[in-house]
Amino acid sequence: MKRRRLNDDDLALWRRVTERTEKLEMSKLFTPEIDAPAPAPPQVRRAKITLQGSKPQTTAKKRSNDLRPTLSEQMKAAPVQMDHKAFGKMKRGKLRPEGRIDLHGMTLDRAHPALNGFIMDAHARGKRLVLVITGKGKRRDEGGPIPVRDGVLRHQVPQWLAMPPLSALVLQITQAHISHGGGGAYYVYLRRHR
Repeated sequence: MKRRRLNDDDLALWRRVTERTEKLEMSKLFTPEIDAPAPAPPQVRRAKITLQGSKPQTTAKKRSNDLRPTLSEQMKAAPVQMDHKAFGKMKRGKLRPEGRIDLHGMTLDRAHPALNGFIMDAHARGKRLVLVITGKGKRRDEGGPIPVRDGVLRHQVPQWLAMPPLSALVLQITQAHISHGGGGAYYVYLRRHR
């Protein structure tokens, strides 16, 4: 659109309007209330300065659509209830599991009784460390509005181990070392048989 210049009539009208106006002072218009506290100055976030042009350190952002922590985050946050030295060896894959069960391909209603029987039998035989293989699970998320977690057994097994009757037998549950299955398997450290 082409800008139009003001003609003489428009200029005369503009001058009459500006002659009658006065300048407004903003400090007189808005007076702060006496009871209200002074607003805090805005906080400025500054990036950490790093040496020799390396990237600044940033904190990991949490996913905004999932309020519940991931399964691996929950297990890392769980307190260590067993011997710390043995726990460190177990996490590094240095302890050899005394028994194992593979739940690959099982449905929930077949896997639950199989897991219960295996853990109770291992505890009765005096075993301390067993390996429960669940698999990582199939990719089922179609991109819908509700996120779908992968691996039904992978998410259900720690819950089963934390519920009675297995909770009385289990001392520690930890994700297995990569040499024993990584994210698709769990170390289950059992209590002493009494």
